[in-house]
Amino acid sequence: MKALVTGCAGFIGSTLSERLLEEGFEVVGIDSFTDYYSRDIKEFNLKNLISNHRFTLISENLVTCDLRKYLDVDYVFHQAGQPGVRGSWGYDFEEYIYNNISATQKLLEISKNFDIKKIIYASSSSVYGNTDAIPMKETQITKPYSPYGVTKLAAENLCDLYSKNYGLPVISLRYFTVYGPRQRPEMAISTFIKNILYDKEIYIYGDGKQGRDFTYIDDIVEANIKAAYSDIKSDIFNVGSQNPIKLIDVVKIIEYIIGKKANINYLDFEKGDVKDTYSDISKIKKYLGYECKFDIEKGIYEQIKYIKNLNL
Repeated sequence: MKALVTGCAGFIGSTLSERLLEEGFEVVGIDSFTDYYSRDIKEFNLKNLISNHRFTLISENLVTCDLRKYLDVDYVFHQAGQPGVRGSWGYDFEEYIYNNISATQKLLEISKNFDIKKIIYASSSSVYGNTDAIPMKETQITKPYSPYGVTKLAAENLCDLYSKNYGLPVISLRYFTVYGPRQRPEMAISTFIKNILYDKEIYIYGDGKQGRDFTYIDDIVEANIKAAYSDIKSDIFNVGSQNPIKLIDVVKIIEYIIGKKANINYLDFEKGDVKDTYSDISKIKKYLGYECKFDIEKGIYEQIKYIKNLNL
């Protein structure tokens, strides 16, 4: 079997690529190495992949490259995109349109000419917005609260359009706050761990009582594998833990594991940040047999261990 993974140097893409190699796949990975965060981190993520003869790295842009050369595959895992709610405002929004919408449209447009068994699109819980309808269900109205969420929903809608009009087998997975080893450096748990380890101030936007449905990276990867292997041609699924936790309680867990108290600086809520995320995962449990196997304490322990061993 052969798979294409877009965004293969990122947090999720690199972890998924390693799992696919373990499953016996030949993997073609595409990454444009955008400067959203350090290239050194992305190259470190690729360390295990580039030493494997069944992995091929393509350092190109999805929009401008000749995708026809890389789409003779069984599965496509579309993990590439411009991340971040806070950075999606203002002039930088053009990058989100380009990397989230245009890149997805290009991939779908070319893919319709190939016999691909399944395309898995990495969507986001940000499509739901700042809603009081929790837990969040796939059937409820989507109303993003940030420009980032708007682009993720637009790309999700493109997947649905190409599925209905061209028969492309596309499954969209709405990820709820992914964490674990290799998590992007600006994300909350990463910054909390590093700053507590090195006796630096941590910043919490708001009162710390906002809940987040944190989902461990291995559970996200498992959901991708199950979606790819399933008989379902096209659908949308939440991928979460269905066990939200307040940010301040995440800090307490990190303090306990590290054995240090955090120096917390509370700041105003950021534009686009939703109050709570809380996934209803009954659908993915029923149709894909998904189970969230990592609780937050175990997952944070693994992430702390990883960060302690980093030499970047």
